[in-house]
Amino acid sequence: MPEELPVDRRWAVGALLVMTFATGLVDAVSFLRLGHVFVANMTGNVVFLGFSVAHGYGLPVVAPIVAMVTFVLGAFLGGQLSKLLGARPRLWLGGAFAGQAGGLTLTALLLGTGVLRPEGRLLLVIIALLGACCGLQNATVRLLAPRDLTTTVLTQTLTALTAQSVLGAGTGTEPHRKVGSLLAMFAGAATGALLLQVTLAGVVGLAAVLVAGAACLFALAPVADASPV
Repeated sequence: MPEELPVDRRWAVGALLVMTFATGLVDAVSFLRLGHVFVANMTGNVVFLGFSVAHGYGLPVVAPIVAMVTFVLGAFLGGQLSKLLGARPRLWLGGAFAGQAGGLTLTALLLGTGVLRPEGRLLLVIIALLGACCGLQNATVRLLAPRDLTTTVLTQTLTALTAQSVLGAGTGTEPHRKVGSLLAMFAGAATGALLLQVTLAGVVGLAAVLVAGAACLFALAPVADASPV
């Protein structure tokens, strides 16, 4: 992993917030249209599997497992890309997020053309594609190491925002980034829920465009300043 970001801190923060918004879109798709499963938030899937031990709740079992397995495979790919390209951070980050955007684009095209449909076994294929994309994203962002901009799980972000605030321990810095992350996820989920009333493929396609934009920022934005993320 590079010691410094390859782009200016403000560009990096903007790109990660865009990806957080895209995560909200994708989880809206998976939860609302793919049988109440998460493809980016694995905590939810583990909890659902635990709930499914008790009969009578009608919770999915296979779908969360597929999501977790493909998420892990995507994360493994993200780790390998970091190992191979970490010394060239622009290529690493731009390539990883471009790969994710490509996977989302492929999913959107297959949905839009009717090759994939959110029903039966094809639903599991959609979950697998989205899970792998999110695993790649999570691994790359984690290795990039912005502690308050994870782009997916916001439990720690919300905890830090409150516990480290001036009313808490008073040790927190730049709370606006944490607030921005929460608002980006909320806005992405809300936008996804609204757009799903019109188009499924379009929501996935919008997420692909946003992630591609983030990839371009990491590949082409101005050089980094001296400040860490």
